[in-house]
Amino acid sequence: MLIRLVAVFLGGVVGTSLRWAVDTLLSGSNETFPFSTLLVNVAGSLVLGILVGSLWVRRGVPDWLRAGLGAGVLGSFTTFSALASALVVQVASDQMGLAVAYLASSLVLGLGAALAGIRLGHLLGRGAEPHDWSTE
Repeated sequence: MLIRLVAVFLGGVVGTSLRWAVDTLLSGSNETFPFSTLLVNVAGSLVLGILVGSLWVRRGVPDWLRAGLGAGVLGSFTTFSALASALVVQVASDQMGLAVAYLASSLVLGLGAALAGIRLGHLLGRGAEPHDWSTE
C-alpha cells in the first residue's frame, strides 16, 4: 500500500510539472480559448488509453506502476477542474457559444483520443498475456 502511495505522489510531481510546462509554453493561448487545458486533457486521454490497451492488460505489471502512471502522472497532468473553471468563466462572461464549443470539443476530442489510444494500445500490446481482473 505504501509503495502505491509513494508512486502516486512521485507521479503527481511529474504530471504537475509537465502540466505547468505546457501552460507556460502556451500561456498566451488561453486568453480567449483554453487551448493548453484542451491539449493536456486530450493528450492525457490518449496516453491513458494506450496504457489501458497495452500495459494494463499485461500480467505482472505491478499495481504501484499502474497507480503511479494512472492516478499520479496522468491524474495530475489532466484536470477536470481547469475545464470546469474555464467553462464557468466563459458562461459568466456571456460567451455561451465559446463555452459550448469548448465543452463539445473537450468531450469529442477527449473521448476520441481515449478510444484511439485503447486501439493503439491493443496493437502495441499484441502477444501480451491478458491481466486477470478477477483477482483485483
